[in-house]
Amino acid sequence: MTLIKEDDFTAKIIRSPKRKTVSIKISKGQVFINAPTFLSHETLEAIIARKRDWIKAKLTIQEKFFAIKPKKFINNETFSYLGETYTLTISVGNKTNLQINNQELIATVQAHHLHDSMLIEKLIIRWYRKQAEIVLKEKTTSYALLIGVNPTSIKIRTFKARWGSCSVNGDIQYNWKIIMAPEAIINYLVIHELCHIHHHNHSPIYWQTVAKYCLHYKEHGRWLKQNGAYLEI
Repeated sequence: MTLIKEDDFTAKIIRSPKRKTVSIKISKGQVFINAPTFLSHETLEAIIARKRDWIKAKLTIQEKFFAIKPKKFINNETFSYLGETYTLTISVGNKTNLQINNQELIATVQAHHLHDSMLIEKLIIRWYRKQAEIVLKEKTTSYALLIGVNPTSIKIRTFKARWGSCSVNGDIQYNWKIIMAPEAIINYLVIHELCHIHHHNHSPIYWQTVAKYCLHYKEHGRWLKQNGAYLEI
């Protein structure tokens, strides 16, 4: 594997006789250049030089994501819901439940589970999923009427690398973690998926349709790309 060293990063060159074009991939803080075998080393250096600012920006975003610390399920940890920040308070009670009161996320558990972080984690995730199902189904039904589509089903799932999907049959699926995002971002996601019932692609006419119902869709999509990694437990 050939290396091209810049001041701020080192690019790993992966050549293939089957490739016709050059692609740049940023993964886990590393830069990979997939290139055809016929391109010279000097040509690849020139391509990397042109893309240097873009590569640095992507690396900066990834470094920021790597710095995100996993949540602790203890008093005073913070969690997001609909874009607002809530502080976890763990209390003792006869019935295990979770509710929001002002800016607190109150987890009630029996005394012998007071320091059971795994139980509290499951309680919080179950609450998030329930809220996601309620909110996303309500929004999808409302926007479907506005857009003039009829989704076949609406389901809440856990995805690692996407926020939603729409099948060719009109089945809508959402990642429950989107419930942590601001409401405007959730609205954008719902509109994004519902418009795929009209246009199952990302063509200009598809984006024109999205723009009818979400004027700031570009900003919202950009927000999700830049901040999506923070919507995590």
